[in-house]
Order: sequence, then structure tokens, then C-alpha cells
Amino acid sequence: MYLPQFLVGMFVTAIMVAVWTCAATGSVWTALGWAIIDLVVLQVGYFVFVIRLVFKGATADAEADSASLSHVAPPQRDGTLL
Repeated sequence: MYLPQFLVGMFVTAIMVAVWTCAATGSVWTALGWAIIDLVVLQVGYFVFVIRLVFKGATADAEADSASLSHVAPPQRDGTLL
């Protein structure tokens, strides 16, 4: 995921939440609180997503390595010593 694109989307979402909450409650402080909660939830979600991508990539690489090694024929000895 592209970080600048995520940041723009995160701040637009926080502004939308703040405006909606302010319109619903009439309180700027409540709107600010909900916007901050929104930012924290989105940031935690992004962090979990990146961690999942890292571990999924490492697992996929390990599985690909083991799969490629299982299809390789064992080396043939020609009778000479190493």
C-alpha cells in the first residue's frame, strides 16, 4: 500500500468523521475526540496490515523455496571424491 495515498485517505476520513459528529452533536470537542479515535483506529489497522504483509511474504518465500527444492533431483555422484 502506498503511504502518501493512505495518509491522504486517513485525513480525509478523519475530517469527514469530525464534520459528521459536529453536525450530529453540535460539539466541536466531541467531534475532535471522534476524529482522534478514528485516526488511531486507522493507524493501528495500517500497522496490522503491514505486519501481515511482511509475515505473509516471508512465509510465501519459505514455502516457495521448500517447494522448489523438493522437485530438484538429488545430485548424481560420478565416483570421485570431493
